[in-house]
Amino acid sequence: MAAEVGGVKIDERISLTGSPLLLNGAGIRYKAVFQVYTAALYLGQKAETPEAVLGAPGPKRMAITMLRDIDSAELGKLFSRGMEDNMERSEFAKLIPGVMRMSEVFSKHKKLHTGETFVLDWVPGTGTVLTVKGQVEGAPFKEPEFFNALLRIWLGPKPADWQLKEALLGKARASSGQQLR
Repeated sequence: MAAEVGGVKIDERISLTGSPLLLNGAGIRYKAVFQVYTAALYLGQKAETPEAVLGAPGPKRMAITMLRDIDSAELGKLFSRGMEDNMERSEFAKLIPGVMRMSEVFSKHKKLHTGETFVLDWVPGTGTVLTVKGQVEGAPFKEPEFFNALLRIWLGPKPADWQLKEALLGKARASSGQQLR
């Protein structure tokens, strides 16, 4: 069974480092009335709360496909802000070197165009692997807190988009432009 969200095909099941992952949920990030990207969250088993997602063992994936062109440096800044808004200041301070490195990666790409993807993978024993346009970007971010801080952009108390949060948690059904098959 496959899902289609915003015209983007989303696999129901994937494999990450030999481990099978299930689509937990997928949705569209809106900024005002504009569709910005689709997001798909993959876990070893379904989770319906942010705490269950963050505490889930094993590999995890957040896959993003752009639905419009966006300045990559701006996207990197928005991610940094989303992380900062959803965690304690002292905890965020510990992650600043990783946040700066992630922002540099996005800045290097200049623009992400409609249809291009980036993937955030948590690989136990390795760290967070950032893949942009099919290319792994630099060394993994070792701290497990870094991946969870990234997930809080979408699943934290101040998510980027409340409807997307519900969709990623598998609670929201298809809405405009989203179609589950």
